[in-house]
Amino acid sequence: MRRGDHRVCFVGDSFVLGTGDTAGGGWVRRVAAAAVTTGYDITAYNLGIRRDTSADIAARWQAECDARLRAECSPCLVFSFGANDMTADGDSLRVPMPASLENFRSILTEARARCPLLVIGPLPVGEAAQDTRIIALCTTYALLAAELGVPYLPLAEQLVNDPAWKRAVTAGDGTHPDGSGYARVAERVLQWPAWWFGDSATGT
Repeated sequence: MRRGDHRVCFVGDSFVLGTGDTAGGGWVRRVAAAAVTTGYDITAYNLGIRRDTSADIAARWQAECDARLRAECSPCLVFSFGANDMTADGDSLRVPMPASLENFRSILTEARARCPLLVIGPLPVGEAAQDTRIIALCTTYALLAAELGVPYLPLAEQLVNDPAWKRAVTAGDGTHPDGSGYARVAERVLQWPAWWFGDSATGT
């Protein structure tokens, strides 16, 4: 017998969308499939959009989730964003860190009042200078999430020096990994004690 009627909105950028995964769906599809195999009734909505920054997500997430999460279900939210904020835009960044932190705080404050919430930190993109900024942002996001009492999984510093991740990005488009890279992200999410739907690992 399936457990519950769980509807999960995964909101974020191209890494949430699964760009570069020829099998489609990236880590989101993998963690959702693992939940089903462990007996959960789960509907996963992938709300990843390429190039989205924290500002873009702050502007859209509530309306998109409102259309999908109904009172009669068990709603959950998962956010993952930030890498695009740290993209160079002339002499500045697409979203400077202070504004990124304010967006992060605003999103989490509103979301945590609504339903169970998790955050996956931004992923590295394979460009050294940007990855340094992403790691710094990921670390600061983690501190802010702890202050707000929201479970947060930091992955940037782990993955940036992971040979398997580097191979996956090379096999992908140089920024996004192929399916093997998304499988590594899914494995870490599934092994995370804060994850709601079991901790069994998934493969490619």
